Amino acid sequence: MSNEHFNLIAGFYNKVSSFTPSQALLDALDLPAVGILLDAGGGTGRVAEAMSGYSHHTLVADVSLGMMSYAVQKKIPCVYTPVETLSLASDSIARIIMMDALHHVRDQTAAARELFRVLKPGGTCLIIEPDIRKVGVKVIALMEKILLMRSRFLDGDEIAGLFSFAPAGVEVKYFDKNVWVMIKK
Repeated sequence: MSNEHFNLIAGFYNKVSSFTPSQALLDALDLPAVGILLDAGGGTGRVAEAMSGYSHHTLVADVSLGMMSYAVQKKIPCVYTPVETLSLASDSIARIIMMDALHHVRDQTAAARELFRVLKPGGTCLIIEPDIRKVGVKVIALMEKILLMRSRFLDGDEIAGLFSFAPAGVEVKYFDKNVWVMIKK
């Protein structure tokens, strides 16, 4: 992930980006839940802030200090760590959400392994990504390439394939312009 780029856009992103969890999202993550909810690649904490009432603790993991500074201002606990090498204990996270971030991760295979490693048995990980099959998303992918963001968008089956190593239940659903990949441990 290009940290410099995200550091530069952090303030703008924090102002224009909002999030409200839908009932479908709460149901997919089986929330509320006991334990920690990890917002992987959570940046400014927009998702973590909206989800804070649905678990005992909410945590943002990211590698952009500029983005995380906004999460800190919102009093959201943060850990400065790449998703590919999470500095979290194995089997320690009850729920994980990774929204609109997987395509920014340099090593998506390593990220999948780490997300699964830190997920508690019985836990759920939900990855939500723009649906690269849609024309509008293809335009966004092209723009991110032009901006040298090194983004790598995957379709739902490709994301599910990142978890082929695990004896997990993986479900792929398409909603409007997004793909949801739910991994159970």
